[in-house]
Amino acid sequence: MSESSATSLKIRLSIMMFLQFVIWGSWAPTLGNYMGTINMSDSINWAYSLGPIAAIITPFFMGMVADRFFDSEKVLAVLCLIGGVAMCMMPYFADSPMFLTLLGIHSLCYLPTLGITASLSFHHLENQERDFPVVRVFGTIGWVVAGVLIGKILKADASALPLYIGGGASILLGLYSFTLPKTPPPLAGKKTSLGQILGLDALKALRHRSFIVFLISAMLIFIAFGTYFPYAPVYFSNLNSTLSLEHLANPSFEMSFGQFSEIFFMLLIPFLFHRLGVKWMLLLGMLAWLARFTLFASAAMTGSFWLIMLGIGIHGICYDFFFVTGQIYIDKQTSPNLRGQVQGLLVLLTQGVGFLIGTQLSGAFFNSHSAEGVMALADWKTFWTIFAVATAIFSLVFFVLFKEETVKVIEE
Repeated sequence: MSESSATSLKIRLSIMMFLQFVIWGSWAPTLGNYMGTINMSDSINWAYSLGPIAAIITPFFMGMVADRFFDSEKVLAVLCLIGGVAMCMMPYFADSPMFLTLLGIHSLCYLPTLGITASLSFHHLENQERDFPVVRVFGTIGWVVAGVLIGKILKADASALPLYIGGGASILLGLYSFTLPKTPPPLAGKKTSLGQILGLDALKALRHRSFIVFLISAMLIFIAFGTYFPYAPVYFSNLNSTLSLEHLANPSFEMSFGQFSEIFFMLLIPFLFHRLGVKWMLLLGMLAWLARFTLFASAAMTGSFWLIMLGIGIHGICYDFFFVTGQIYIDKQTSPNLRGQVQGLLVLLTQGVGFLIGTQLSGAFFNSHSAEGVMALADWKTFWTIFAVATAIFSLVFFVLFKEETVKVIEE
């Protein structure tokens, strides 16, 4: 491939990543506040549970159908078109069961695209280790652009506009996907057992104590994610309405600074990985969540905007140092034939089970202590303190039980 062709390909893939995360970044930081305006605050936990449920369900569809019979770019196109239409229809069914049904359809269509865009990129890039991070970072930029557009320029956090923007971006990506390079189904013609489709071979990782500790810790720490995205924006709006913190009137803009930090800390991982090792990198990621919850609890009483921004700003440590480092750990500790399944198990336990538990636990607390979508600041302090204490316990157990292996431990 010529240099100009390679550059053109990376630009096309970067546009794909950009649009994909504009979709997610449009509604994830804003939906809770919009649901408050349409009298659906008590259903926020279920709205944010639909993504984790989709993360548990969709791998079976991908393994049995999409990865075997259809070109990846066509699957991506169809899923984005269906998901985009569903999201654009949501505002017309505000305060009705159909609202969550349409969000569920969108989630079932969107979650598989995270794996499709990654595999499609890896298939076409000649040097994946060098070029994929450059392509993938445009996804983070897309999330930031969505936050700035909605929160800073349009000031539309609590309106239906983010759903139209997210749905429109999804439809645009669907149409654009038909122009992407032909990408044959990755499992076409390959014999695969039911155990491989269900990921049962990945359970071999559970023969090793450190892997058990790592996977359980990863699942537990993602309870924090199930707390942050659904309810941090609601908390910021409550702070604004109670203490008149004008900077938090449209929190999607402020929350976009977390994605800025992701870019910075992502670049630090290769440098720190060899100096600190897996254990300390993972532990720093967990302790960052402890720090974030503690900062949010403190801000509930002091009203400090800068405590909030510091809690948002360490998002790169919260996510990159734990989840990305965990993916590297799996890559180093598993044989190639099991690596994909163990990575899939990690996603299922974190973005599926862990996130689902987090949304339900935080939703149970919020629904029992709030009135018309508003919770007292003292209750918010308790809310964040509970999760800070839980994270501290998880971190201590991980530190005591996890032992970093220096050689590959999980073979076929």
